[in-house]
Amino acid sequence: MYLFANATIYLGLALAIYSLLIITLGISTKNQKLINSGKGGVIGILVCASMAMFSLFYLLATSQFQYEYVTDYTSSELPVIYKLTALWAGNSGSLLLWTFFLVLYTVMVSFSRKMRGNPMVPYISAILLGNIVFFFLILGFVAKPFVLLDQVPIEGHGLNPMLQNPGMIIHPVTLYLGYVGLAIPFAYAMAALLLKNVDDFWIKMTRRWTIIAWLFLSLGNIFGGQWAYVELGWGGYWAWDPVENASFMPWLTATAFLHSVMIQERKNMLKIWNIGLIITSYALTLFGTFLVRSGVLTSVHAFANSNLGLYFLIFMGVMVIGALYVLMSRYNLLKRSAGEFNSYISKESSFLINNLLLVGSAFGVFWGTVFPLVSEAVRGTKVTVGMPFFNTVQAPILLSMMFLMAVCPLLAWQRSSLKNLKKNFLIPAILAVAAMALMVVLGIQKAWAVIGFGLIVLLFITHFLEFYRGVKARRKMTNEKIYLSLYRLMTKNRRRYGGYIVHIGIAFIAMGIIGSQNYDVQTMKTVNLGDSIELRDYRINYERLDQKKEGINDIVYAEMTVFKNGKRIGSIQPEKVFYGNWDQPSSEVGLISSLKEDLYVVLSDWEDNGKATFIVKINPMITWLWIGSFMIVIGSLFAVWNGKYQNITPRYTGVRKEVS
Repeated sequence: MYLFANATIYLGLALAIYSLLIITLGISTKNQKLINSGKGGVIGILVCASMAMFSLFYLLATSQFQYEYVTDYTSSELPVIYKLTALWAGNSGSLLLWTFFLVLYTVMVSFSRKMRGNPMVPYISAILLGNIVFFFLILGFVAKPFVLLDQVPIEGHGLNPMLQNPGMIIHPVTLYLGYVGLAIPFAYAMAALLLKNVDDFWIKMTRRWTIIAWLFLSLGNIFGGQWAYVELGWGGYWAWDPVENASFMPWLTATAFLHSVMIQERKNMLKIWNIGLIITSYALTLFGTFLVRSGVLTSVHAFANSNLGLYFLIFMGVMVIGALYVLMSRYNLLKRSAGEFNSYISKESSFLINNLLLVGSAFGVFWGTVFPLVSEAVRGTKVTVGMPFFNTVQAPILLSMMFLMAVCPLLAWQRSSLKNLKKNFLIPAILAVAAMALMVVLGIQKAWAVIGFGLIVLLFITHFLEFYRGVKARRKMTNEKIYLSLYRLMTKNRRRYGGYIVHIGIAFIAMGIIGSQNYDVQTMKTVNLGDSIELRDYRINYERLDQKKEGINDIVYAEMTVFKNGKRIGSIQPEKVFYGNWDQPSSEVGLISSLKEDLYVVLSDWEDNGKATFIVKINPMITWLWIGSFMIVIGSLFAVWNGKYQNITPRYTGVRKEVS
């Protein structure tokens, strides 16, 4: 198995180098046979990557402790599902997963039926193969997944308890699919520039790829936040941790890209900006990997210190410098073909402002993340940037984006007249202001919260009006029933209405963020058996402290009954788990959720006589954050489902088309 497993890595590397060189030679000589040979090599690379993945899965599942990776991240007592997911618990395994996804995407693009015979394909394949060669070099010579130990241990070290959670089964996979997915539009953009195709063909062909990558990045952040909420025991879902920021920054720039490409498609504008955005998004995926694997910043999410970060930094530099060189060499061509804005009050302008806010948000996150490194380099002291900085910077940006999302659907392309603005916005604005006044009367008096909830109400109203007016106009022409008319209206323009669903989902997420950040309460109290803890409307009776054993793990737990306004609403069992092969225990929180708020209880400490200390927290509106996340998924899938490509042929045909 050792020889076979390592052979898959080195054979994959050899095939990747061969395919890259032969396709590059085929492009330069315009020889389709060479290009086809290189594309055939891509299939071979996929076989090698798949066999390497299968080999490591097998070694992990069967506890082959003679392998260093298996010993470091599994134990014989570990459930099989966590033995398998340990594949992405360490550097080499997670990079193997990344490589597999990258090769899989490359095969899908290289043999795409929609792109058959298109002269862009060899360029796209070559760019992606450059990435594949780098990752195979890392797997072959730096982070080797199949290293044998000199002495075979009796037992493995086990998996980090924080990773033994269902969220960690899905979170890394979705995040890597998002990271790798952004390499596809980057490769298309570079191929279009190299071929001097400055139209929007590459954007139309990558629209679905970009939305899918954005969706996976969204899911990765969502599952990561949910994992942090239930596993880390601090009562929050986002701490502006450097590794959290690493996945959030490309999400922001990819979001900006998805909006600004619509302006290029409709108005032939922002061409240079769009290519700059996709280069930035791609670079940020590599930068995030550098942060996770370099050890330069402290994070509960990061891998152990290694020299991998330097390799990723060098590779990122090479790719970004190369991309910027290609962009600047085509700058005049892009500039000559660009359109212009006709009015500051238009849908185009709102999209541009939205882009500036998203990029500004990404820069704020970037600066706060790297500032400790900058301060250490300049002053010799690492100054940590905490949550207050990020919240202060991001809160007004979030509110501004909520306002733009609310007003954008009712703005016209090219120019909106004052008469139309008054007609479209007067009633929604009055209703939003009335809702804000009602909030103040009901006791919501923090200014940021009132403004935020008011903007969310405005967004709901304007988006409802968009659906209402569309259905009304359609029924006037077709006499269809309401539900049939709504269905056909949405399916005729999936991208538009899928986007509206995503906007509503983001509004729900904003509700959860505003509520939980402004109105959460917390107490820590030490109580005896039989005593109660009271917080707002809740009374929590502490009834029992006991312990149990699960495999080699010892679990100390408390049984508690929860009352709200004097009525029993359930029982909770906060736990502290001591793992037999891990030094630090982990907390399993007691949680009761509702649409209004979450009751969140952590067992912090205890004594032999049963006296225990609990952290009790009330987190308002957290459930809306998860509901909004679900709506983002629904909206994204709706936008890409059964989407159709437009038959556009680029002007340049320097490579002979393949024979179908």
